[in-house]
Amino acid sequence: MTTKIRIISVLLLTYSSLLLVWPSSPALAQTAQVPPLELAEGAPDRHIVVPGDTLWGISSKFLKQPYRWPEIWRLNQEQINNPQRIYPGQVLILDQTGAQPQLKIANPIDTLKASPRIYSEDNRREIPSIPQQAIEPFLSEPLVAEEGKFDSAPRIVATQEDRVYIGRGDLAYVTGVKGKAKLWQIYRPGKALVDPENKDILGYEAFYLGSARMAHEGEPSTFEVISSQREIGRGDRLLPAPPADIISYVPHAPGKAVKGRIVSVYGGVGQAGRDSIVTLSRGKRDGIEVGHVLSLLRAGAQVTNWHEDTKEIHQLPDERYGLVFVFRVFERVSYALVMNVTRSVEIGDVVTTP
Repeated sequence: MTTKIRIISVLLLTYSSLLLVWPSSPALAQTAQVPPLELAEGAPDRHIVVPGDTLWGISSKFLKQPYRWPEIWRLNQEQINNPQRIYPGQVLILDQTGAQPQLKIANPIDTLKASPRIYSEDNRREIPSIPQQAIEPFLSEPLVAEEGKFDSAPRIVATQEDRVYIGRGDLAYVTGVKGKAKLWQIYRPGKALVDPENKDILGYEAFYLGSARMAHEGEPSTFEVISSQREIGRGDRLLPAPPADIISYVPHAPGKAVKGRIVSVYGGVGQAGRDSIVTLSRGKRDGIEVGHVLSLLRAGAQVTNWHEDTKEIHQLPDERYGLVFVFRVFERVSYALVMNVTRSVEIGDVVTTP
């Protein structure tokens, strides 16, 4: 009997210990593992949301590290991926009465007292995570495809009046059309995206040329070009246009360690600055999600000095110089918007969990 009581006591003590250390939510887990939240200098007591606000912009008003937005809201993983919507006219209150600061949405009555509102279409639209105008063309237009993706895609075989290139308002004759999509996008297969670390081909980035809609079915089918960003010609391919959704995911750090590289800067240039689009060498299969925020690092150089006829080699530390926000994810790569940087972003720079 005494032996049974001892066993039960040990089990209860073990269970109690697990309860003390087992996190019930990511927010609690982070509280135990990372430094306390640091408020931004001059953080306001409240903020009235207005059209044009973004989650990133608001979090920057309150936090030195904007990607820790889920912590100040006490969000769990489900709420991060399906967050509470924030709309123009709402009042956000900074509560500093507890051990950690917390943001809350004010009572609707308090909101009305704080600021009489004129209701409009903008007031009914939730605010996006990052500036929508900066990324909207990239939500559906740029494409990363595996090798052979375009081999079976509908192809332009002739143009109106047999022109070399066509543009908006012109007609294109397309073979291999399947499906009843109303809007199509026109692409030209582009360069391979190569991982700077192991030289693997991660995919092929296609150039977006414009959009078209079907005018007449057939083989070939007749399409009217309704927008063009580049010249369109024979051999270019068409794909159905996917819907462009508002990016409303909460900015947050990945839940595990991530390390990748900048593969390319969109537009074919070698450097990027704030609000530029960059391609990362990590994607869905690496655990990257829309809303992830990653740090930018410049690898420290190796320097050689001579001291009293002795050769010294020193490895300088990596330099953290900014953040990127992931807004579109493919299987092996992803697109990110450059948010805060103190220097130019270069191909080959490292991205990592902040």
